Amino acid sequence: MKFTVDVDCTPEEARAFLGLPDVKPMQDALLKQVQERMTASLHAMDPETMVKTWLPAGVQGMEQLQKMFWSQFAGAGRREK
Repeated sequence: MKFTVDVDCTPEEARAFLGLPDVKPMQDALLKQVQERMTASLHAMDPETMVKTWLPAGVQGMEQLQKMFWSQFAGAGRREK
């Protein structure tokens, strides 16, 4: 035997019927904190600061890669002669 029950209620009514707590105020407070932190970090990370933070490591890595390639090419040229 199979039967179906349709319940027409809002999420708030279902939460109250099942005895679950209303977490909406806590969610609102936490989302406000997250928004404030994200806004503050966006202001701190302007493009110039981001470039200064990320570029030096990238430039050093590229320089090391170039030196490695040049040393390999120079070593290969010496071995062939």
